Amino acid sequence: MKKFVLALVIFFLVLSTAIIKNTTKQIEDEIFVVKENIRVLNSEFGNVSLEYDYLSSSERLLEFQSQYFEDELIQKNINDIRVYNTSNDGNKIKNFKIIKE
Repeated sequence: MKKFVLALVIFFLVLSTAIIKNTTKQIEDEIFVVKENIRVLNSEFGNVSLEYDYLSSSERLLEFQSQYFEDELIQKNINDIRVYNTSNDGNKIKNFKIIKE
């Protein structure tokens, strides 16, 4: 009778160990997926944060222009910007002036 109880206890220990190991593996897989998602989101957040911090205001852009590009960039008037569309019939180019709303 003692051998039967001992065998039963060992069986339950092995069974519980297998269940715990499988559950732990599933949790580790979920943690890995979450960490990968966080890594991707951190990268995207870094890009968006950089864009917001440095490129969101015209004052900052003008500051960077004067700091890094000196006279290489020039400011354009919005009314001077034109859009050129090519049509399929020949090489005619149509000139459209942008109208400010």
